[in-house]
This record gives sequence, C-alpha cells and structure tokens, in this order.
Amino acid sequence: ALTHGIPQTSLPDVPAHFPFHTPSPVYLTLITAMFLHAGWLHIGGNMLFLYIFGDNVEDRMGHIAYLLFYLFCGVVAGITQVAVDPGSSIPSLGASGAIAGVLAAYLVLFPLARVRTIVFIVIFFTIVTLPAFVLIGIWFLLQFFDGVAALSNVQQGMGGVGYFAHIGGFVTGLVITFLLRPWLRPPASVSYPSYPRHPDSTHPSDWWR
Repeated sequence: ALTHGIPQTSLPDVPAHFPFHTPSPVYLTLITAMFLHAGWLHIGGNMLFLYIFGDNVEDRMGHIAYLLFYLFCGVVAGITQVAVDPGSSIPSLGASGAIAGVLAAYLVLFPLARVRTIVFIVIFFTIVTLPAFVLIGIWFLLQFFDGVAALSNVQQGMGGVGYFAHIGGFVTGLVITFLLRPWLRPPASVSYPSYPRHPDSTHPSDWWR
C-alpha cells in the first residue's frame, strides 16, 4: 500500500515535534517517497514482489534502463494517486507503484512463466503454481475493482491503500514494455550473438548497460 503513514488524527501534532515545511523543489518527493515505507511489513511485502519479479525484467532491460523504468513508473504512480485523491492528508509512501510497473513488464515479457503463490482457503492455505498472466491479471483486477469502490470515499479520503497508484504504475509499465520489447535482450535461454554482451555488440539493449 502506498498511502500508509502518520494517522490523520496525529497530523496536528507533527509540527510540535518536527520541522514542518515543504521540501524544495516539491516534485522531488515523487521520487523520494518511493524509498520511504510505513513499517517493516510494508517494505518487506514490496521487496518480496520486487525480488520475485524484478530480476528477470532487469535481465531483459539492462541495469540502467531498468532503473529508469522503475523510477518513471513510480513517479507516474504517485501523480495518478494525487490526481484521483488530491485532498488526502495521508502521506503517500512506498514503492508499490513502481513495483506495479515491474509486474506489468513481467506480464508482457514472461506471460507463461510459472509462479508459485500461497492461496488462503478460510483458515487454511496451500501453495499453487499459476501462469504469470493469471496471477498478475487477478492482482490487477483486484486493484481496479477496489480502486473503483474506494472512489465513493474520496471525500473522506481513500484510506490506507493507494489503489490508483498501483493502477497508474501498472498501466505505465505495460505501455512502456510493449513499446520497448523489440529493443530488449532475448531471454537467457535464447541463443543470440550478443548475449552475453560482447564488447563490440551492436544490439540496442546493450547501449543501456
């Protein structure tokens, strides 16, 4: 969740304990907010998703392109959340929007990859293996419908989950990956003259490394 943070009831007390001023330039907070989290569970959940899906996407994009892609998805995610809920007084924190973009890239690049996940059935759980397009597709639909439901509460604030940040980051990642796919490295299992990178390689994705 992107909008966990200081409870609204505690916000009036913040200036009494901390210097309270707007950073300059303020737009930099769209980037710095990605590296702040509300607690260990928040950052742990985000890093688990990044660990599972991020390395494969980075292998295809290259280190620099992946970093730029990640940051851009996170920035668009933050802008989307603010645009939908501009009056929120809840701090918008976390990397979920950027990671949503990574999930979208994984969906485009590895749609049939098998992903093991935990499924809860009442108080029990089991581990199942699902294609990436099923797992990520279900995740996105949950974000979409929960986000639409949360729109009815915009006047009171949308609570502690930045659904539209997730949606904005995901759609951004989807579009960018579709556009960049012809320029990306082939999977490691595919034989290609420039993979691994050769000093004289002319493959476009090597320019980003």
